[in-house]
Amino acid sequence: MNRRKWLLSAGLSAAAIVAAAPLRVLASIRDGFKAESVADVLKAIQSGLPIEESDAIRFKIPDIAENGAVVPISVSTDLADVKAISIVIENNPNPLTTRFEISPDAFADVSTRVKMGESSMVRVYVELPDRILTAAKEVKVTIGGCGG
Repeated sequence: MNRRKWLLSAGLSAAAIVAAAPLRVLASIRDGFKAESVADVLKAIQSGLPIEESDAIRFKIPDIAENGAVVPISVSTDLADVKAISIVIENNPNPLTTRFEISPDAFADVSTRVKMGESSMVRVYVELPDRILTAAKEVKVTIGGCGG
């Protein structure tokens, strides 16, 4: 093998290794969406980072959801370097309902609607390069929209 072919094959091998790292992360996140427990979701999204409660997260969701099929939720923060925002509903069959990957040039401000089968604790996780911040709120889901 001549030097040029060796350098080309070494470069392609290195590129394949570097390209595989994000694929492992994506596979882990995909496993998080299939998880049936909050502990398994945290294994998938935590990446070994410490998790801390934080007041720096603005998290809006109704205290009482009269229609559990369509519950509005918004999450935002002014913190820099936010990599991702995940929404976890503890009593759902698959607790990880949503994950937003945040571009370095974007504001960390997301809104969506989630489905809740029953009353549950709802947690949001804001991933930073060195830690994950979390905030939580209990949401009561009523049957038939009668508020009771």
